[in-house]
Amino acid sequence: MTKQERLQAQALHLEEMMAYEKALWNAGCDYIAGIDEVGRGPLAGPVVTAAVILPKDFCLLGVDDSKKLSPKKRDLLFEQIKEAALCYAIGRREPQDIDRINILEATKEAMVDAVNLLPIKPDHLLIDAVKLPRLQIPQTSLIHGDALSVSIAAASILAKVTRDREMEEMAKLWPGYAFESNKGYGTKAHYQGLAAQGMCPIHRRSFLKDLK
Repeated sequence: MTKQERLQAQALHLEEMMAYEKALWNAGCDYIAGIDEVGRGPLAGPVVTAAVILPKDFCLLGVDDSKKLSPKKRDLLFEQIKEAALCYAIGRREPQDIDRINILEATKEAMVDAVNLLPIKPDHLLIDAVKLPRLQIPQTSLIHGDALSVSIAAASILAKVTRDREMEEMAKLWPGYAFESNKGYGTKAHYQGLAAQGMCPIHRRSFLKDLK
């Protein structure tokens, strides 16, 4: 594929991923917030959420589900999305919160926080997979939304880069679990660290009940 063909494919993909946003804009919703989370599955670290409102003329090529992108591409898009967005906000819940109320409820709380922190009140929410009844804002929950909506995809990139960078810092504070590479997920190196030195303060004890 030539560079020109690649750019054309990216432009077409962006057009497809803006279908939900364009329908809502045409219905009179000026401010649409895409919301996503990163970190529901790891054994350690926070769950991080992001909410982002993109402008109607958003034209940043390459935005996609964060899991489909290389770390280098995510880092680049992270900065570009922050610059292009009308506004964005980050929410989070710590391992202790996850242990107390469970990961799904912690994720929802962090999503609500992200929306409430937006300096612009959204007219509609596009959310990956879950519903947020606590928010009295019209909303649409999309399964695999980060692959269907550009706003949710942008939120997924903001959340993932934020969390990944934090886990790389946690690796310096709590060495031996390979957080710098696994970001808290249950890899072989992570389990070897748990076997050798037990849990550290950022582990989710409710995820590791057999080690208590």
